[in-house]
Amino acid sequence: MSEQNVTLPVGKEPALRLVPMPADENQAGDIFGGWIMSQVDVAGSIAAVRLAKGRVATVAVNSFVFKQPVSVGDLVSFYAEVVRVGRTSITVNVEVYSQRRPEREIVVKVTEATLTYVAVDENGKPRVVSAQQ
Repeated sequence: MSEQNVTLPVGKEPALRLVPMPADENQAGDIFGGWIMSQVDVAGSIAAVRLAKGRVATVAVNSFVFKQPVSVGDLVSFYAEVVRVGRTSITVNVEVYSQRRPEREIVVKVTEATLTYVAVDENGKPRVVSAQQ
């Protein structure tokens, strides 16, 4: 996998921005895929909660593609965009970019995923998405 310098999405604010630490690293020196998956879920849920105006539950990871490894010290940005709203569900695309080497910064798209959330009430039961009411 060669690193191809790209640009961060123009005009969009990241839902989440983090720097992975040594505790997030696997034996090969890359950040655990599970750590990235967890953060993607958090970023996607932020967009879903805002739209649903309340609690949501992750019900599906529709797709998840790792394109490049992430390293300790990278500045990792998670961009979330709602792409579908159903009666009770919200589908969100999340794109993840890593900014590396501060002395000669390179931006790499490291992950892309699509997740589906369901708006739930205080009892954890599906409810109609508030934005649709």
